Amino acid sequence: MLDRLGKTYPNKTTAVDELTLDVAGGDVTVLIGPSGCGKSTVLRMVNRLIEPTRGRVLVDGEDVTKVDPVRLRRTIGYVIQNVGLFPHQTVRANVGTVPRMLGWDKARIAGRTDELLDLVGLEPGRYAARYPHELSGGQRQRVGFARALAADPVVLLMDEPFSAVDPINRGRLQDEFLRLRQSVRKTTILVTHDLQEAIKLGDRIAVLSDHARLEQYATPAELLANPANAFVEQFIGEDRGIMRLSVTPIPRDRLQPLHGAPGDLPTVPAGGTLRVAFGAMLAAGAAAAVVRDGDEPIGVLSAADVQAALADVDAAPR
Repeated sequence: MLDRLGKTYPNKTTAVDELTLDVAGGDVTVLIGPSGCGKSTVLRMVNRLIEPTRGRVLVDGEDVTKVDPVRLRRTIGYVIQNVGLFPHQTVRANVGTVPRMLGWDKARIAGRTDELLDLVGLEPGRYAARYPHELSGGQRQRVGFARALAADPVVLLMDEPFSAVDPINRGRLQDEFLRLRQSVRKTTILVTHDLQEAIKLGDRIAVLSDHARLEQYATPAELLANPANAFVEQFIGEDRGIMRLSVTPIPRDRLQPLHGAPGDLPTVPAGGTLRVAFGAMLAAGAAAAVVRDGDEPIGVLSAADVQAALADVDAAPR
């Protein structure tokens, strides 16, 4: 939890005014806002790379300003934009950095390294002995994930971790991160300037304005459906209606009977979103799609049903 957290530099410049934010355990909380609004400063105050001027950061109820900063950083994973791997060390040595500092024995470090490389999709026998310059940008970022998770940290901090890679690999890394969350559910604070990324990865999104003023803190669906004020609405932009499709599940109660439906309709999974369904319709030049639960067709969703489903969300009590 961030409790009235603030940072003012000696020259009287205020980077963060007073931010209070309750970060739920196990969730991904995304900080997003204009460049220079204080997002990264907030992140760095959590692990005391920057010392707060006022307020508190509570991790499991403990005020981190009362903890030795070196010990603190060994319990918080940190993934940054350009990864920051040690170029003279192998992948195995890089991943084992914090466990070595904690005094783990060699066998335990080796086992943990192999486990994490497998987890991030890098075969240990193939990649562990390589050096960072022998890896692609996406592979280096995966090693960065593994290193951040090596000592099983309480909190994971991610500062624009995907912005330095090309769009294709960026999407793949985002998907990899979502996959990893199924195996390793960590309390995570992620900074990004990309709204699509925030919506895709975040459980809750904190929209910040100048000096890290909190304008809205909500789930992706709530943020897109109900911007709290003019600043949030302008920041999200005119595409929020389209983006809502990606956070709204296909509603089973809106499905039409299969009887009489054309046989050449595209099919989509029942667990998908309205974006998946509408995208399939556009790609096939069709006005509807068949929804399947596994291999079993369970109904038909039309383009009109997509619009009606969004209206249902708007009308639901909050």
